[in-house]
Amino acid sequence: MAVERKKYCAGGEWKDSKTTKWMEVTDSSTGEVIAEVPCCTEEEVEEAIAAAAAAFPEWSMLSLSKRTQMMFKWRDVLVEHLDELTVLCAKELGKNLVEARGDILKAIEPTELACATPYISQGTASLQVTTGFDTASYRMPLGVVAGIVPFNFPAMIPWGWMVPLAIATGNTVVLKAASYTPLTSMRILELFYEEAGFPKGVVNLVTCSRKESEMFLTDPRIKAVTFVGSTDIGKHIYSVAAAHGKRVQAQTEAKNHALVLEDCDLESTVNAIINSTFGCAGMRCMALPVIVVQNSIADKFVALLKEKAQALKVGCAYDPETKLGPVVTAKHKQFVCDWIQKGIDEGAELVLDGRDIVVPGYENGFFVGPTILDKVTADMSVGDCEIFGPVTVIKRVDTFEEGLAIMNANRFANGSAIFTQNGYYARQFELLSDGGMVGINVGIPVPSAYFPFSGNKDSFFGDQHVLGLDGVRFYTRAKTVTKHWYDEHSRKKVMDTWEGTVERV
Repeated sequence: MAVERKKYCAGGEWKDSKTTKWMEVTDSSTGEVIAEVPCCTEEEVEEAIAAAAAAFPEWSMLSLSKRTQMMFKWRDVLVEHLDELTVLCAKELGKNLVEARGDILKAIEPTELACATPYISQGTASLQVTTGFDTASYRMPLGVVAGIVPFNFPAMIPWGWMVPLAIATGNTVVLKAASYTPLTSMRILELFYEEAGFPKGVVNLVTCSRKESEMFLTDPRIKAVTFVGSTDIGKHIYSVAAAHGKRVQAQTEAKNHALVLEDCDLESTVNAIINSTFGCAGMRCMALPVIVVQNSIADKFVALLKEKAQALKVGCAYDPETKLGPVVTAKHKQFVCDWIQKGIDEGAELVLDGRDIVVPGYENGFFVGPTILDKVTADMSVGDCEIFGPVTVIKRVDTFEEGLAIMNANRFANGSAIFTQNGYYARQFELLSDGGMVGINVGIPVPSAYFPFSGNKDSFFGDQHVLGLDGVRFYTRAKTVTKHWYDEHSRKKVMDTWEGTVERV
């Protein structure tokens, strides 16, 4: 059976690519190739940028009320297609149905935030700042925004973190969809035009290699770049795009740690960690791949963690009974398995090995079972580098202070968590943890869309984070207007060098 070759979208039209290079999209549960997407040519990426630039003047001048009404309608379209998009996400990525549904819901949530744009994008104003002078500050759209998307959240990141606030504030967008998982994003874009009725060119989409996407960093029509992916690439994007006068927000890698103290509610703590460390097969930057546990309870904790991890059903992503689906590709499976072996070679104790798991009926799927490495020490890279798979490492400590120091020594600081019933230690952790998103008895402290996703250190490069008021500020620039109207008194007044300066008594 012929595999469907997908198109790119420029100016609201889906077009055949002239490329000679096609990239495979697989069903992660079966290993079957389900589509091919183009590695778009530089001319095709240029066409998408030009379409966004052409759409910007009219879209940016559309009233806030009309843009908001369209966002309300768009939210309803996403809700109507929730089930369809859930299955598509599960198939191309490998998340189980509950996780894939959450991916779509996390695109809907920021869309609901964007419906409040007339309020959250308001500026400020003061009358009579000095005699006869009034000043107002407005938030204005930037222009064309480029979004460079990772594979692990094909709905939430492009259609939650990037598009809603960008277009609601009057910008237009070019998305570089992830070549491993572009189908969900492409289907959403079809709905964006066909059912929500947005003007052509407001959002455009290409799939391409890093070579072609370099255009986003240098093209003068692109005013901002938002990126999610690896730290090395994020640093490159930040440095090059910023050097070309663009705004950048680069959400990058993580190695989140949880500190488990001896007074924790052990059963609840292990349940939360099972969810956070093995959920989405560990392929998320807010996973908890490192557990720092007090020695006094470490043996008991590890035994219970292993028991619950072994009970997880590994299987086809779109089987409703599956708790742990496959990873995204055969290449990524090998990457994760190589890290497990590296941890063993470094001296970690293998408590649970998920490398040789086979799912009956899905023997060609990209499955890695839950894996636990214990007694990981500071000299082992497996405890400090991002693996992005269902692999948990255990670091043992004697005290709260020792555990906090180990956590803060990591170069990443996306999120962190503590499990304790002690209010003093919880407050100290909240105060002193380097993590940008902190959980207290919460394994995945991802804030709702009304707050920024606030990673620190080598987990983020830029000034304003995604979502919340940070997101509004990232997609807008300030314009401050000072006004004066002449009256009989001011006509006769001699103007000094500092027109409208604040008066002194």
